[in-house]
Amino acid sequence: MIIGLVCSAAHGVALPIMIIVFGQMTDSFVGSGMQVNITVNFTLNASSSNCPQLTGVDIQAAMTRYAYYFIAIGFSVLALATIQVATFLLSSSRQTQRIREKFFYAVLHQHMGWFDAHELGTLNTRLTDDVNKIKEGIGDKICIFLQFFCTFIAGIIIGFVHGWKLTLVILSVSPLIGVSAAVWTKILATLTSKELTSYAKAGAVAEEVLVAIRTVVAFNGQQKASEKYEANLVEAKQLGVKKSITTNLSLGLSQFFIFCAYALAFWYGTKLAIEEPDNYSIGKVLIVFFSVLIGTFSLGQAAPNLESIANARGAAYEVYKTIDEPRPIDSSSKEGYKPDQIKGDIEFKNIHFSYPTRPDVKILQGLNLKVQSGTTIALVGSSGCGKSTTIQLLQRFYDPLGGEITLDGQNIRTLNVKWLRENIGIVSQEPVLFATTIAENIRYGREDATDAEIEQAIKEANAYDFISRLPDGLNTMVGERGAQLSGGQKQRIAIARAIVKNPKILLLDEATSALDNQSEFIVQTALDKARAGRTTIVIAHRLSTIRTADIIAGFQNGVVCEQGTHSELMEIKGLYYSLVMQQSMKNEDEDNEYESDEMDETEDELEVLENEIAEIKSTRSLSRRSIRRRSTARGSRRSLKKKQKEGEEEENLPEASLSRILSLNKKEWPYLIVGLLASVIDGGVYPCFGIIFAKIIGVFGETDPVIRSQKTTMFSLLFVLLGAIFLVVMSLQGYTFGVSGETLTLKLRSLSFKAILRQEIGFFDDHKNSVGVLITRLATDASLVKGAGGSRLALGIQSICTLLLAVIIAFVFSWQLTLLILACIPFLVGASLVRMKSVAGHASKDQNALEASGKISTETVENIRTVVSLTREEIFFNMYCKSLRGPYRAELYKSPLYGLTYAIGQSINFFVNAAVFRLGSWLIAHCQTQFENVYIVFSVIVFAAMHVGQTSSFAPDLAKAKVSAQRIFALLEKKPKIDIFSTEGQKLDHFDGNIEFQDVHFAYPTRKNVQVLQGLNVKVSKGQTLALVGSSGCGKSTSVQLLERFYDPINGHVLVDGNDITSLNLAWLRSQIGIVSQEPILFDTSIAENIRYGDNSRSVTQEEIEEAAKKANIHSFIEDLPEKYSTKVGDKGAQLSGGQKQRIAIARALVRNPKVLLLDEATSALDTESEKIVQEALDEARQGRTCIIIAHRLSTIQNADIIAVISNGEVVEQGTHSELIAKGGAYYALANAQSGH
Repeated sequence: MIIGLVCSAAHGVALPIMIIVFGQMTDSFVGSGMQVNITVNFTLNASSSNCPQLTGVDIQAAMTRYAYYFIAIGFSVLALATIQVATFLLSSSRQTQRIREKFFYAVLHQHMGWFDAHELGTLNTRLTDDVNKIKEGIGDKICIFLQFFCTFIAGIIIGFVHGWKLTLVILSVSPLIGVSAAVWTKILATLTSKELTSYAKAGAVAEEVLVAIRTVVAFNGQQKASEKYEANLVEAKQLGVKKSITTNLSLGLSQFFIFCAYALAFWYGTKLAIEEPDNYSIGKVLIVFFSVLIGTFSLGQAAPNLESIANARGAAYEVYKTIDEPRPIDSSSKEGYKPDQIKGDIEFKNIHFSYPTRPDVKILQGLNLKVQSGTTIALVGSSGCGKSTTIQLLQRFYDPLGGEITLDGQNIRTLNVKWLRENIGIVSQEPVLFATTIAENIRYGREDATDAEIEQAIKEANAYDFISRLPDGLNTMVGERGAQLSGGQKQRIAIARAIVKNPKILLLDEATSALDNQSEFIVQTALDKARAGRTTIVIAHRLSTIRTADIIAGFQNGVVCEQGTHSELMEIKGLYYSLVMQQSMKNEDEDNEYESDEMDETEDELEVLENEIAEIKSTRSLSRRSIRRRSTARGSRRSLKKKQKEGEEEENLPEASLSRILSLNKKEWPYLIVGLLASVIDGGVYPCFGIIFAKIIGVFGETDPVIRSQKTTMFSLLFVLLGAIFLVVMSLQGYTFGVSGETLTLKLRSLSFKAILRQEIGFFDDHKNSVGVLITRLATDASLVKGAGGSRLALGIQSICTLLLAVIIAFVFSWQLTLLILACIPFLVGASLVRMKSVAGHASKDQNALEASGKISTETVENIRTVVSLTREEIFFNMYCKSLRGPYRAELYKSPLYGLTYAIGQSINFFVNAAVFRLGSWLIAHCQTQFENVYIVFSVIVFAAMHVGQTSSFAPDLAKAKVSAQRIFALLEKKPKIDIFSTEGQKLDHFDGNIEFQDVHFAYPTRKNVQVLQGLNVKVSKGQTLALVGSSGCGKSTSVQLLERFYDPINGHVLVDGNDITSLNLAWLRSQIGIVSQEPILFDTSIAENIRYGDNSRSVTQEEIEEAAKKANIHSFIEDLPEKYSTKVGDKGAQLSGGQKQRIAIARALVRNPKVLLLDEATSALDTESEKIVQEALDEARQGRTCIIIAHRLSTIQNADIIAVISNGEVVEQGTHSELIAKGGAYYALANAQSGH
């Protein structure tokens, strides 16, 4: 950076030095001109054929000398500029990479309270948008700013040396210019910061919606989502318009002041030349004038760079605030005690706690609990009583407000945080998997796990069978958030991940709630094995799973109200007893039915079933597996790389012409036309300026003082007039292009967002369209295109007008010189073209690489709790850093090239000057032209080029804008097969709710070779309840997704009232269906808003919301909260317990009063007490509705009208509960497995 600064300072001085050469040269010219004036007047009359030889001035020799000076300066500028830009671009790449890493690192190591208080979406926007702004501000902008600043200083010094009076007069105007610049920089920074905040809010909305896309789609929430997104964009748009007006007004003002300064300088310079001819020749006046002028001009040119630097500071404020944020619980900290061995005695002493975001709701109120090492303690109690909170405190996600938690007698606050978490294994209720392979997901449990250990872990977690059935085995990609797997499969992988860690303390938060009976029994056995010799804390609502616990602790109102073994607590007849009684009453009905069948058969039965199922599986897959096993590991990695490559090639983008971009701006055309007219006028200002300037120099050739001062006064007033025109024109442009550009951005963002929401679910399953990638695109693409539609277009027109006018004027005054200058123009243009090309090529590469890192950061931040509990912050941090290396390397190659092209653009003027004046001197010597004409040609073209040069600094954005526009159009053109916005399809006048699956075959689009459904036939009539049962991954949830038309079957039909659902209107179809799923996703708004989300086709009243809440047994809980229905639920409902979330989700489904109700494991996450009441609510909700239930707990579906057992994607038997039990087939075996256990 220091080298860069030195070079840019030296480069800055080059221009003022050239001015001294220029001034001396002008004196030679004017000298020749005066003599010519005298001689020409005499000789022209006599004969114009012979050209008078001038005495005393050998103009050609003098010019040759000056030409050499120019060339020397040119070459030094070439070298200096290259070095200055290259060094700064290198250092800025390095710094932004470091900032990105530091920011991500800081976020990863924050405590959970911090995440509760920050929207996750804004963090990712900060990582992409804000850091890009910082990069803009600290790159070549700084050295170019310094270069201009040094030009300013050198100019002022030269001015004072050559003529201090004139310098002072010119400088008197400078404070005006300086103050106006300072004021607008300040205003801009505040506006930018506000604009960024509102974009970050919109980004957070988009992220929340895309993460929960299935929920949004199921409840027809697309319209609502895009309205909410747009509302945040409108605020940003208004700020953007203000920003545009401010920028242009201030630019106009500063130019106006500069023009006034010209007027004053020339008027006063002429006066001085008349009064003190010895001190002030025209050359001196010019040197002073130009030095000071170019000095102040440079300040003007430095301003846009300052704007970038100011923007960067605004963005950096937020970024650095996060980086410097204190981290009370820091997993990266080396501090804290790390005992050599750990026994596992845990004690909670008088713990008081409430969540940082809801300090007034006390969760734990003096909790006392002791866990002996190697024992298992089970925590029971109703939802929201503080069970999960206890586990979070033990992992030090939060610190208690009062009391202490000890491990082996040590307060856990004194222990090293990472060490503590490494010794704790956790399996939670909603397991989070990452978008990588199954093996990698398990390896997140322990980095150095060998393949053999992983295989052992999946066997223990009963996941071996289903994994070996997958074509890629352990190398199968699980999709974003594990979307490609069923709930039970995810849960078992999470258990394997915990087992592989071999932790001393095991926390099981509802670990088996999502499993079907058969897996549950086996996994429960696996967990019982895993518990051996470990201190285990189990949270369970299904009390049958914890009877064997050493101690059972009953929680109520944030304290332990009773503890003991199962039999002790049953004797006390307290809280635990009542929970057990509620559950067993429910189980009694089914127990009675098959208690009479000899119970001792159960075990054998189960074994037979296991063997049968295993056999079916193995015969189907053995032959394939043995061949495949060896090549899988190598192949899948290769195929992954290949897929990525294909993906990059496939992205052939549609053409995005300027007219197409502008057609989106149809309504704003009046604004655009006014703005473009203003640009045309703006383009004429500088050529006119050139003429007036040359005329004033010509005035010095005038021998009569009176005429000289009259002419000067006239030209000076013309300068002021030009300034006023410029001010008006700039302000107009600011307003018109601000409105049209910002409206375009808003349109593009909201259209892109709508287009994303319109896509079918298969689009989101593709790893190329992960949430992170889509959000990065939404954030960057539209704002890049904005330029192409408004301000950049204006700059183009302005530049064309300026150049055209300049060339025409030049031709009129001296065609020979003009031709020479035009011959040089290709070099000038070529230099800037090379520069544009080099930027554009890298633009798309940068974008792709940043999308990759955006994907990693989004996934990590979204699932921060899992990352932290696995202590895998380092792995994700390293993955993120690795994804940044690609773009960083590209920058290293591109910096020198970029520097060179910039340098050519900077230095070529010097070479052109040398050529022009050398030819000019020859033309004057041979009487082909007069010196005034040489100056008119020169100044018109030079000023025009200077102006164009200033504006072309925006050119690189055009290249980026084009790629972004193509991407946006590709998205807008992408018409999904299942289109929610389509008005086609019939809406049935009368809908009963008869549903039938006819020979349905299906495989997920991202895994076409794995057949999930293989000829599913099942039927349910109006008002009946159909229950689907079977082991995890057999296709139960898939059939529900097909009914919602998330996907279309490959073969076969899904019929509703006899109509194929593909012929029905999609929005209408979904509005008839209410769904409650296994892992309900809530939005980060109030409880009322979440329930209201159930019906987005109308406005739902508060009475209806409360009615639905009462039906879902959540009303009284909500009424007890301080803010009642206005309570915020936190990101994905993080502020609520699993059971509370589930009940809100049920209320949400009931509020739309659907004809068909889909319950996908709707009660699996509830404790006994709630489950019983919710089950009653659901039974009531089912009345008069067609209902499809997926359940692993068979007790919840005994009274279903039809029970269908699914295995390998087809129905193997169906009937009522009693029919199937009597049959003694697959269902009987499942039921037996459950009751036995």
